[in-house]
Amino acid sequence: MGMFLNSKAPHEAYKKAMKSPFFVDKSLLLTELIPSFDSLNCYCCITRPRRFGKTVMANMIGAFFGRTDKEDKIFEQLAISGQKEYKIHLNSHDVIYIDFSRAPKGCKSYAQYIERIENGLIEDLMQAYDDCKIEKENSVWDVLQRIYEQTDSRFLFVLDEWDALFHMPFISVEDQKEYLFFLKLMLKDQPYVEFAYMTGVLPITKYSSGSELNMFVEYDMTMSEKFSEYFGFSDSEVDYLYRIYLKNVETPKFSRKELQIWYDGYYTATGVRLYNPRSVVLALTDNQLRNYWTSSGPYDEVFYYIQHNIDDVRDDLALMVSGEQVFADIGQFTAVSMEINSREQIYSAMVVYGLLTYKEGEVLIPNKELMDKFNELLMSKNSLGYIYNLARKSDQMLQATIAGDTKVMEEILQFAHDTESPVLAYNNEAELSAVVNLCYLSARNKYRIEREERAGKGFVDFIFYPELKNEDGIILELKVDSTPEDAIAQIKEKNYMLRFKGMLGEETKYTGRLLAVGISYNKKTKKHSCKVEVLKT
Repeated sequence: MGMFLNSKAPHEAYKKAMKSPFFVDKSLLLTELIPSFDSLNCYCCITRPRRFGKTVMANMIGAFFGRTDKEDKIFEQLAISGQKEYKIHLNSHDVIYIDFSRAPKGCKSYAQYIERIENGLIEDLMQAYDDCKIEKENSVWDVLQRIYEQTDSRFLFVLDEWDALFHMPFISVEDQKEYLFFLKLMLKDQPYVEFAYMTGVLPITKYSSGSELNMFVEYDMTMSEKFSEYFGFSDSEVDYLYRIYLKNVETPKFSRKELQIWYDGYYTATGVRLYNPRSVVLALTDNQLRNYWTSSGPYDEVFYYIQHNIDDVRDDLALMVSGEQVFADIGQFTAVSMEINSREQIYSAMVVYGLLTYKEGEVLIPNKELMDKFNELLMSKNSLGYIYNLARKSDQMLQATIAGDTKVMEEILQFAHDTESPVLAYNNEAELSAVVNLCYLSARNKYRIEREERAGKGFVDFIFYPELKNEDGIILELKVDSTPEDAIAQIKEKNYMLRFKGMLGEETKYTGRLLAVGISYNKKTKKHSCKVEVLKT
């Protein structure tokens, strides 16, 4: 057993993951990989946003196939044990497992980084194949070739986070090229490669512009249907985990629906919605809904991608924050673009990194966890212009609504309308919805805001569910060329107040006031009118 060759580390890491009460068995992935062994299609790369289970699956692959001396038989309880391939392949392959996110102590150069891998792997091979007269000065590929020629031994490569090097501060563009050349020489067309499984966030061809890694078939979340079910959690899997959560926690603090609102919403190429697995597991473990996925600054990660071209994406941001989907032809850019300048390139990069998701030619913000991050961006960057100005007024808008100060409400809405942005032209319900969302943006700190009916020719309704049960609930109806009184009449007619009685199956009722808010816009006078009425519940 060595540091890279048939290492115990993947086994122990996967065993630790299985001990979690919220573990999901995805071991049938193994049966889909095995047919590619020792074939022309023996190079597989899985690219997904971070924290979508790539390393867990890499550990599973290393633990299952590698020749370790572990006897705890961790796979006997998993679905793979019922497959015909189980006994044939379990712990029967020589696995070279490399986690490229690791670096030697005090590493300050690419030479130090790659030396750790080359020397460590050669030492492992010298120990395992001491009869092959391996010389330490030889290259990794020459050593592997010698072993193959003398013993017929072949190797299964598991390469986790292949693109980690591209984010290391001491790596130059020339270092990147040298690294790609290293991977090519070690893997491409080599007879000792039985199978190569690689994971990362970045698409291969985005950074390998030549032929270095063109032997890999890449499977991403946006365009590739195969393997979709093994990365991220499905609805049924989260149902299963939530039942365990209810059994394990004395006082559950959130509903199944709230778990969906926070972490669901990523789309696969087949149109299936997925949950962020890390966030789900941590929320269930901590008994708390919060932002687990983005651990850096509150908005800088999002802003990084849009800062070079704010003008092209500003209006789109207003629509996406209101829950709309925005058309974007990102397919051709996802794999090949090195630049992040055009609108499509920006959205492509944000989809790759999981900041947006992609569905049927449109991009959108997937869930509340990411929506909160976009909200912070809109309220924190004055370079966003009118969006920032409206967002900064949103706290004043909420306070005016609660106080029934319709004059202030109308002034803020007029301020929104008088900006020079085309998104505020009120040409359709989506644009009016975007305005209302911006004017009430800060309310999301205290409320869960849901949009209700979109049928027929009517504009969008909003319901503000307070996080604290003793706060005021708000039902908001928009009307064009009508009156706020008509809007409130519609709220009563549709009996929306019933939504606040035992929402989401909870026994706790809302105890604050319930406010009906009518907002109308007159196309002829270009004026807004507002009315706030306390509903009887």
